[in-house]
Amino acid sequence: MANRDIVAIGTSAGGVEALLFLAKSFPADFPATVLVTLHLPSQSRSTLDEILSRAGPLPVAFAGDRQPLRKGRIFIAPPGRHLLVDGDQLSLGIGPRENNTRPAIDPMLRSVAVCCCGRAIGVLLTGTMGDGASGLHAISECGGMTVVQDPHDAAFPEMPLNALNRISPDHVVHLAEMPKLLEALVHQSAGPARSVSDTVKYEVEIARTGRASMNDLDRMGRRSTLSCPDCGGVMWEIDGDKSIRFRCHVGHAYSSEMMSLAQDDSLRRALGSALRALDERLALAEKLRQQAADRGHNQVTAHWAEKKEEIAREAEIIRQAVKRADQIAAKAA
Repeated sequence: MANRDIVAIGTSAGGVEALLFLAKSFPADFPATVLVTLHLPSQSRSTLDEILSRAGPLPVAFAGDRQPLRKGRIFIAPPGRHLLVDGDQLSLGIGPRENNTRPAIDPMLRSVAVCCCGRAIGVLLTGTMGDGASGLHAISECGGMTVVQDPHDAAFPEMPLNALNRISPDHVVHLAEMPKLLEALVHQSAGPARSVSDTVKYEVEIARTGRASMNDLDRMGRRSTLSCPDCGGVMWEIDGDKSIRFRCHVGHAYSSEMMSLAQDDSLRRALGSALRALDERLALAEKLRQQAADRGHNQVTAHWAEKKEEIAREAEIIRQAVKRADQIAAKAA
């Protein structure tokens, strides 16, 4: 029988140090393919492959499209692309951002669930916000194993905590215990394969192709009263674990936690736009007041002076709202 030969690891903040520790601990004959998604900025080159290659015995590289899976290798999601598994090879998805990032952890884990079922081991390490919980849920549903770093041990506990609030993983361990655990799990026989929901399969295709259909989304979930913070489009609310997720007709997807954060950002942008518009109105009112004064039109001058005071009061209200929104964001961070 096949062993559990796919280890998919997701992490964000604090993840480089955690990955270094794991890479250093993997044996040279590790009988599984290791996939890694770390939230990476798309606009700059990453040297994570070189860093992890120097840390341990396993060869490390950024994944290539249509590259075959190979045991005893570590493949990293490249900046700007979702890392997916398609049969016995890798696929680099061009779908939209999920949880405001690409590469995202959930698409990788869902694709592993669809492809590998009971052969899969999903691992979630240190990080912020809620990426990864939905993907771990998919792996659990299809018969794979799920491992979450103990939040008390994580440099950034929010991502593991969100996962624990939404699923019941098979193992919750400190990072120091993870190499021994993974070594034991990859030598186990693969678990029995279970059917994967059409929703999970469809979400993998969105991540792969970037194409979404309103009719298919209607079958996946229910239309929301909320609009997408990314593109302003219609959103659907999708159930699947203990928390609602959101996906728009373009394909942008958010966990509940990320949706809240994205709405905060959208609100701050809207307040900033309102403040800029009021400042421009104030400047115009002053120009018109001065123009009327120069021409000796006293009534018009008084009108624009009064208008200036009114606009200044409105601008101060918005300015205080922006200040308060920034304070709330700073506390949340």
